[in-house]
Amino acid sequence: MSTAVRLPSAALGVRPAARLRRRVRENVTAYGLLCAALLVFAAFSWYPIVRGVLLSFQQVNFVTAPTWVGLENFEKLFADPQFGEAWLNTLLFTGLALVFGFAVPFVIAVLLNELRHGKAYFRLVVYLPVMLPPVVVALLWKWFYDPGPGLFNTALHAVGLPGLSWLNSPTTAMLSLVLVSTWANMGSATLIYLAALQTIPGDLYEAAELDGANLWRRLWHVTVPQTRFALLVMLLLQIVATMQVFTEPYIMTGGGPGDSTVTVLLLLYKYAFFYNDFGTASALSLMLFVVLGVFGLCYVRLTRRAD
Repeated sequence: MSTAVRLPSAALGVRPAARLRRRVRENVTAYGLLCAALLVFAAFSWYPIVRGVLLSFQQVNFVTAPTWVGLENFEKLFADPQFGEAWLNTLLFTGLALVFGFAVPFVIAVLLNELRHGKAYFRLVVYLPVMLPPVVVALLWKWFYDPGPGLFNTALHAVGLPGLSWLNSPTTAMLSLVLVSTWANMGSATLIYLAALQTIPGDLYEAAELDGANLWRRLWHVTVPQTRFALLVMLLLQIVATMQVFTEPYIMTGGGPGDSTVTVLLLLYKYAFFYNDFGTASALSLMLFVVLGVFGLCYVRLTRRAD
C-alpha cells in the first residue's frame, strides 16, 4: 500500500504569492458572498450599536443638528425619579418571572417526560401559546383581568369570592404581568427542558428505581444533576429576556397604576417617542446594554466551558 507524500510548495517551485492568487481566483465567488453577508450584518447589527453609543452623548431630536453634551443625558436620567423606579420594577419583574417562568416549565417538562401515552398531544397544548402574537396575548389577558366581566373575576364571583383589581392595584399589577409573560413563553422553555431530560440515560433511572427511589428522589439525585448545564443556560437566557420586558406593561397597564409597572424599556420608549429626547433614551439603552452584556459574557463562558 503506497502513501502519497505532499511536497512543500518551495520544492515544487510554486511561490506563496502565486499560490494565494490562485486560491483567491478559485474561491472568488465564495469570498464575494462572504463579504456581502458581513456588510449586511455590520449595517444592521453593529452600526446601530455604535450609533446608539454616540447618540447617548448627544442632544438629538432629529429636527435640529445633534450637539455633543457629554454626560448630561446620564445626569438627567439619575435626576429622574422614574429612573430608579423603572430599574426596581424591572428587577422585580425579572425575579418574579424567574420564580414562575423558570420553575413551572421545568416541572411541566418533568411531568411530560414521565408520561407513557399522549406526549405529542400535551406538547402541542403546552406550546400553543407561543404561536400567538405577543400583542394578542396581552389583549386577551387584559380581558381576563377586567374587573367587570373579566374571566377571572367572574370565576371568583361564581364560587362566592370577591373580585380583585388585577391591573388596577399596585400590589397585584406586576404579578399579573408576570403571569402573562410566563404563560406566553412557557412552551419554548418546556420543550428545551424536555429535550435536555431525554438525553439522560435510562439506566440511571432504572438503577434509582431498583434502589427504591421515588419520583422526588429521582428528580433530585438524577434529573437535576444531569440537566444542570441546561438549567444554567436557561437561567441566563431568561434573565436577559425578562429584563427587556416591554409589550405587557405597554399594552396592559401603560406603566401604571402610578409608576408601579414602569420598566426600563417602557421608560426608554417614553423618552424617545413622548419627549423626543433620543439622546437620553440612547443613554438608558446603553446602561441596559452594559447590564445585559454581563449576563451575555457569563453565557459565552458557560457554553465555552461546556464545549
